[in-house]
Amino acid sequence: MKALAFLSLILLFSFAGDQSVSLCTAANRPNVLFIAVDDLNDYISPLDNHSGVKTPNFERLAKRSVTFTNAHCAAPACHPSRVAVMTGVHPSRSGVYRNLFGAHGPRWRDESPALKDAVVLSQHFRDHGYRAVGGGKIFHTLQWTPGDSQNDPDAWDDYRGDPLDPISGDWPRPVFSQGQNAGFTGKRPLNYHLFGAAVITDQAEDTYGDHLVVDWATEQMQREGDRPLFLAVGLFRPHIPWEVPQKWFDLYPIDEVQLPKLRDDDLDDAHDHGRRNWHKWVTDNDQWPHLMRGYLASISYVDHQLGRLLDALDASPMKDNTIVVLWSDHGFHIGEKENWEKFALWDQTTHVPLFIHAPGLSRDGQKTQQPATLTDVYPTLCELAGISVPVQCDGVSLVPQLKNPQAARTTPALTSYQFDREETSSHAVADTRYRLIKYGNGIEELYDLQEDPHEFNNRASDPKLSDVRSRLTESLPVDAAPNLGVPTDSPYHRGRNLTKKPGVADDR
Repeated sequence: MKALAFLSLILLFSFAGDQSVSLCTAANRPNVLFIAVDDLNDYISPLDNHSGVKTPNFERLAKRSVTFTNAHCAAPACHPSRVAVMTGVHPSRSGVYRNLFGAHGPRWRDESPALKDAVVLSQHFRDHGYRAVGGGKIFHTLQWTPGDSQNDPDAWDDYRGDPLDPISGDWPRPVFSQGQNAGFTGKRPLNYHLFGAAVITDQAEDTYGDHLVVDWATEQMQREGDRPLFLAVGLFRPHIPWEVPQKWFDLYPIDEVQLPKLRDDDLDDAHDHGRRNWHKWVTDNDQWPHLMRGYLASISYVDHQLGRLLDALDASPMKDNTIVVLWSDHGFHIGEKENWEKFALWDQTTHVPLFIHAPGLSRDGQKTQQPATLTDVYPTLCELAGISVPVQCDGVSLVPQLKNPQAARTTPALTSYQFDREETSSHAVADTRYRLIKYGNGIEELYDLQEDPHEFNNRASDPKLSDVRSRLTESLPVDAAPNLGVPTDSPYHRGRNLTKKPGVADDR
């Protein structure tokens, strides 16, 4: 009888179409805890497990979800990646490949015709009977750009604080006794010590940052209501600046910090990302171990916040009926290939954490190596909740891999980006073993990640892999959308430098 009732419920959902359903129907749907972590790469222990990293709560999450070990962002930058996740529209179709600043609201609707009428994920769940609330960084914003946010306030029933200035007031800065270039050779990338690592000492940890966002999320989970909850929680660390309390730095003694592998000739057969000056400043000033330590400390800080979220979920009425998804907007370089941050198309830049738990369905504790793109999250959540998938979505549901992590996917993961000084967008596709990158300037790279996980050897011209290259080439976008810039006539446009501090570089 239970199976028959469940089948009847699914059939009812399938006929609901795009219309809102009654609350009595929606009340039977699972809640959704939707966790976005900023700039978190694959160093965490359930993935590539950087030497010495301490992430016990990511391990805890992995035991209670399916780990997608081959998930990739849609674009290696915050704004395009987050818009792609929240609309399901891939950059190769929208033309939004890069970070665009000076917005106060969902200017992305005017940045791309493909996004004009796109329904935001939270709004879609709201339209189907959910209470949709959010907090922290879900759409792109920065700690140091108050009021510059591409969030859509209309997509939420409620948002923590100001949805168009969601995090700038949460993060104090350490007091620096000297200028950022004092004692260093050359000019530090960015201004105001934003590219750096330092200890926050003058405030209790529970009074700022992601701790406050988790406090708010805990309150939301304890709140009684007559609708299922779609709860979006955006955690800002480990985004720069790597400034967290001393106890997180103490986990990583400087003499035990391990640096990534690097070859002096690594870029001889590869596309130049154009950011080698960052690495030169780091190495000229012997800052690599210190900055790695800061990044690892920030990862452990956000791991702690994840643990608090899981504790709150387990203590809430939502414990047994909540879909949990955690993702990061892109990967991150800490010196690999002489690159720092993101803005590239190698595996280190695009490979992201992705964990999904579906009550009674997911094979929790297992891993899947099947390729996934973050645009797959939108249709996955729709299927799990029994609601329709909007026609705008480019992704394909990951439910088959939740049921059977070995179930094959025929479509490679796709990541797209527009590089400076190139007129055509670049694209990377990845299957379970190989990665092909085709750049806008015509350069191609092909890597065997099984034999060459650091992508040291470009084999695009290797005849032994010609069939692989041909097969992956077929998955590259045809007639990809041109790169689109800032629409200054948009009602959501406020000007590039209106709200940020003077002199602060804002291409993060």
